[in-house]
Amino acid sequence: MNPLQPVPSTLVDTRLALHRLSAYVIAPVRHQATGRFGLRATPNGFGTPEFDGRRIRVEATTLIDERPDGERTAEITSLTDAAVFLDTTIDTDTAAEHDTPGAGDVDAALDVDPASSLWLGSWFAMAFDALGQVRGDDASVDASEPQLWPGHFDPAIEIGDDNHRGSYGASPGDDGIDEPYLYLSIWWPDRIAVDATDPAWNATAFTGAVLPVSAFPATEDPVEVAARFWRDARDRLA
Repeated sequence: MNPLQPVPSTLVDTRLALHRLSAYVIAPVRHQATGRFGLRATPNGFGTPEFDGRRIRVEATTLIDERPDGERTAEITSLTDAAVFLDTTIDTDTAAEHDTPGAGDVDAALDVDPASSLWLGSWFAMAFDALGQVRGDDASVDASEPQLWPGHFDPAIEIGDDNHRGSYGASPGDDGIDEPYLYLSIWWPDRIAVDATDPAWNATAFTGAVLPVSAFPATEDPVEVAARFWRDARDRLA
């Protein structure tokens, strides 16, 4: 994978808009059909895995509805327009989490910049590639399937036994850290007496480790950077 491009200045606004679209419109469509709402990295963006022969995805500022009888597209405008296009309703309960931005004015225009949307697509693709590598390691005990969780809007997996389990993911940014970052969040630090003075556990909002995208080595493949970060954190946790 090529190095990630510089983070666009419009990323936060775009991330918040697409987070709302994913949690309140796109993910609930899959949930209505299958009872599941996890998303995936898709070409140049994100969306659902295939379900009932259908896939819904975002690429730049375009909402795409792929069905067995053909593909339909629409420009991303508002949550209301997206729901109408996908023949669904806005659902604020099914996929939302504590850190999901509020639905807000569902008729207002979503502030989606194409360059930032495509950057997020690259970030998600990088994360899925690296998480897949780490998940396949023999040292990754009881690893879950990578999902892009619409409520948190980040790709993540879970690894570890009952005492050493943690979430490994790639946040596109949040209220605590504006820039995208990798993380390992330890589920039960009290069970293993995590040394809070260990500089490896540098997260401030939770017990674990973070690596902001600004600290990625510029000359290295970001997939390798991410996989190494997660492996090192996993091995230290173990």
